[in-house]
Amino acid sequence: MENILQKMGLLCYILCLTVSVGAQRRNTAYNNYIKEYSSLAVDQMKRYKIPASITLSQGLLESGAGLSTLAKKSNNHFGIKCGNNWTGRSVRANDDLPNECFRAYSNVKDSYEDHSRFLHQNRRYASLFNLKETDYRGWAKGLKAAGYATDKSYATKLISIIEDYELYKFDTQTMSKKEQRRWEKELKKKPWLANPHDVYLANGLAYVIARDGDTFKLLSGEFGIKASKLAKFNELEKSYSLMDGDIIYLTKKNKKSLSSTIYHEVRDGDSMHNIAQIYGVRLKTLYKLNKLSEDYVPEVGDRIFLK
Repeated sequence: MENILQKMGLLCYILCLTVSVGAQRRNTAYNNYIKEYSSLAVDQMKRYKIPASITLSQGLLESGAGLSTLAKKSNNHFGIKCGNNWTGRSVRANDDLPNECFRAYSNVKDSYEDHSRFLHQNRRYASLFNLKETDYRGWAKGLKAAGYATDKSYATKLISIIEDYELYKFDTQTMSKKEQRRWEKELKKKPWLANPHDVYLANGLAYVIARDGDTFKLLSGEFGIKASKLAKFNELEKSYSLMDGDIIYLTKKNKKSLSSTIYHEVRDGDSMHNIAQIYGVRLKTLYKLNKLSEDYVPEVGDRIFLK
């Protein structure tokens, strides 16, 4: 576990990448909120075709699991502001600007209903209703692109909540029993459909971060790349057991480093392979640049030149 954390720390430090928001801890407030309001979200999905996972994740995020002042005093669980057409009750609160006008509701159910209508009647979100109800990622990214929130990581936060709390399971509840059986059968064959990997880009290379239970075979099915090729791209044996946090490239690594970093200072737990993975460069290049034999074992403090 320590080595994994070191690899991820190095990755963030050296490449300065923006990665997925850390997993929300499964806390009592979140679990209680989901238990209390999941049926409301499913009901809204049946009526308006908005994924229940999206409604729930927005409610959790915007209301702080129902514990925000706006949620407790005004039953506003989605941070919806008054707008020009709002004629109902309102309250004032600081947000992007001081003393902004927010909608107030008699109960939480009215907040959920207004949220659905807000999305359904606003042309900015019209394209989202062409997406499948199981495409929570498309919805999350679409909401951010359409300007629902100013937070640049809004979509990532929604996706993280949905996946950490498995809210996507609620999205199948409008399906017929036949459709659910078909979906469950499809998930057994393609488990990544429920929780696909984020794809990142560094040094011109696409890669994913392996999770517990991942195999080259599973990644092969998700990305349509032969398992043997994935192993070869990453200079690993096909039989290698992937570990949580492993960097797995979806294409050949570079023959030389494209990073602006000149050298890598070895830290505890580093290997030549994981250094090669961090910078997206082939092992042979590292050995050749540093005039090292393949049996060399890095020691803490050593400098491994990258160019």
